[in-house]
Amino acid sequence: MKTLKKGLKIFGSIFLILLLVAATITVYNWRDRHPDYSVDINIKNKTPGPIRAGFSKKPITPTIVDTWNDANGNNKYSKAEGDTYNDNNNNGKFDAFWIAGMSNAKPAQGVHDDVWSRVMVIDDGQSRIAMISMDAIGFLHSDVVDIRKRIPADLGIDYTLLSSTHTHESNDLVGIWGESMFKSGVNPDMMEYVKSQTVAAITEATQNLRPAKLVFAEDLSGEDAKLIKDTRKPIVKATGIHLMQVLDAEKNTTLGTIINWANHPETLWSQNLLISSDFPHYIREGIEKGIFKGNEQVHEGLGGVAIYFSGAIGGLMAPHPSLPIPDPFTEEEYLEPTFKKTKALGDQIAIMSLSALKKASDTLTRSNLSLRAKTILAPLDNTTFKIASAIGLINIGMPQYFKSRTEVGAIRIGPALFLSIPGEIYPEIVYGGIEAPVGREFNIEPLEVPPLQEFIKDQYKFYLGLSNDEIGYIIPKSEWDTTKPYLYNDERDTYGEQNSLGPDTGPIIYKSLVEVIQDLN
Repeated sequence: MKTLKKGLKIFGSIFLILLLVAATITVYNWRDRHPDYSVDINIKNKTPGPIRAGFSKKPITPTIVDTWNDANGNNKYSKAEGDTYNDNNNNGKFDAFWIAGMSNAKPAQGVHDDVWSRVMVIDDGQSRIAMISMDAIGFLHSDVVDIRKRIPADLGIDYTLLSSTHTHESNDLVGIWGESMFKSGVNPDMMEYVKSQTVAAITEATQNLRPAKLVFAEDLSGEDAKLIKDTRKPIVKATGIHLMQVLDAEKNTTLGTIINWANHPETLWSQNLLISSDFPHYIREGIEKGIFKGNEQVHEGLGGVAIYFSGAIGGLMAPHPSLPIPDPFTEEEYLEPTFKKTKALGDQIAIMSLSALKKASDTLTRSNLSLRAKTILAPLDNTTFKIASAIGLINIGMPQYFKSRTEVGAIRIGPALFLSIPGEIYPEIVYGGIEAPVGREFNIEPLEVPPLQEFIKDQYKFYLGLSNDEIGYIIPKSEWDTTKPYLYNDERDTYGEQNSLGPDTGPIIYKSLVEVIQDLN
């Protein structure tokens, strides 16, 4: 009996110690990475000044050293299924870079095209703003703040916006696409490289500041709709290409071009094992260097640095494998996920963009920059996200109990407004068309109305998704659905909620975006 009691005491002590260790790890992983950090910026420069702009791009491509042998050909690494790796640097471990998107356990076998941090710095003589687009599936807010804190003060940057293209073919910079669901896919050395390269690009873009003139253009023809499949009801496609070309005011050459379009960069889908920026690569190449049919140049490029920003891609805007993409020159349709299909899509958007810019006539050499940006707290209701954060897969960090810090903003440059959205917003929140379908989880009418575009009075509208954070899908609350009966009485559940902070994210982000727009107005 004494032996039993002693054994129970020992077991109880070990259990309590393990519980305490687990609680300590959880609290540590849930900690706020940037205590007391907050943004509340309201810049309204009323006097137009001479515009200066500078561009830069720096590669953030991983160097693939170790490759692997796929025993069963399923493009997923599993030692249990006989997969092995090639220790090419002889250090006794698998130095893998895990491709983000679709599913985990996909180590890159090589590089198809570089992934980048691309930067524009713009200055009106009173304020200076850096706008960055990074080829990543997402970049969390705490990592954005890390970069902001590293920017040399003498660069005079008043505000930094960092957006992700959301390519599903680059290495994991979030954490949930590692070898297993319990191992982070983020390589710390790679993350450090990405941050240092991004700061270097900001520095170089600032050093490259030149007197500039701006050219705005749009393609609102709806022709791009054929390149997008909306895979979730209601069918609301985020069509339209939004462009800003920046010219050297003295030489009349292109310093850079901003392209804003809404489609998931996942043309290569789930089986690709090569690092790539997906179709943004071909859009940027086409605009910079021209578009080629074989070796023949069909459209001349503009030069400079092309920067691609993803738009309202929630909902789900995607070049789905069931969507045929026609070659712009041969009309051959590509259905299977290949680089030919990816190039066909990118070339078409580049052609539409170049055509729209050719038609643009007005240029702007003097303007004033205005900016409204603020920190907000969003409830973290997603149980999977809570657990992933607790075990250190993702570095969300919580300044308050189960509340995540994120950020919204609006930048006005001349006749254009650039709206900073911290995730993948559903197009119906932006353009209209929210429904309250049968089977919805909350018996409410649409809350995120009227659509955001009705608050924006500017001639040109840029919607920059995944800016300064990746909080996942921003879903109208009246379309939220996780249990039976399913929306529209469908037989299966919808995709989206599992990658959202929670049902209140939509109303909170919508309200905050309306506020920053109205503050600028």
